[in-house]
Amino acid sequence: MTIFVFDIDGVIRDVSGSYRRALADTVEYFVMQLQGELYRPSPEEIDDLKSEGIWNNDWEASQELIKRYLQEKPLTVSYEDIVAFFQSRYRGTQSDWSDGYIASEPLIANQEYFAGLTEANIGWGFFSGATRASASYVLHRLEISSPVLVAMEDAAGKPDPTGFLLATKQIESTQNAIADLVVYVGDTVADMLTVLKAREYDPSYKYLAVGVIPPHIGEESRERYAALLKENGADIVLQSVLELTPQLNLSKS
Repeated sequence: MTIFVFDIDGVIRDVSGSYRRALADTVEYFVMQLQGELYRPSPEEIDDLKSEGIWNNDWEASQELIKRYLQEKPLTVSYEDIVAFFQSRYRGTQSDWSDGYIASEPLIANQEYFAGLTEANIGWGFFSGATRASASYVLHRLEISSPVLVAMEDAAGKPDPTGFLLATKQIESTQNAIADLVVYVGDTVADMLTVLKAREYDPSYKYLAVGVIPPHIGEESRERYAALLKENGADIVLQSVLELTPQLNLSKS
């Protein structure tokens, strides 16, 4: 049996106008509060930070960019305050999140895509660094009921492979079968490094690291971004998750 485990942000949904926008808002707000200066990180600066492979958590990434801007000055705002501000933008202030950036995230995948995987006897599920509530929100929009989902609260952050392997075991359990190939689909350096670490942690599986180019990467930068993913462990790089179909020959990868 083949198993596909999917990251969510940048793979299943486009977060360039939501998570990344909230990250930039958060950095801009606290730099102004602490330094009295107008600074908003560019998409390229956020990508550069993400390319270091350890800033998968956008709350921590926000804090890190604030620290780097302040340089030697102490950070006098708490991590909890950073998270709260970030969430006020990402989730909004309404209980149904209707006024948050999350409400307008474009979906990349669709219900038919996952139905096609099921019809091809491919087991699938999700391992995401997003909170369970956020990840569940998008899966509900896709009308996917009770999928295997390992989220932020369930395991250590990437590139630690624990959550990836936990998702794999849970999918095996639901399918009542043992995987002979486990594919992880992600859009960041941390996602690719997760697969490399999984190979060391549990070599009993054959793994494939599939990188996808997230929607916010412009045409002029896609080749460079693909090279970055390959340099950090991607076996193949696709332009969209929708290119990863049951008909794609993964045995040669």
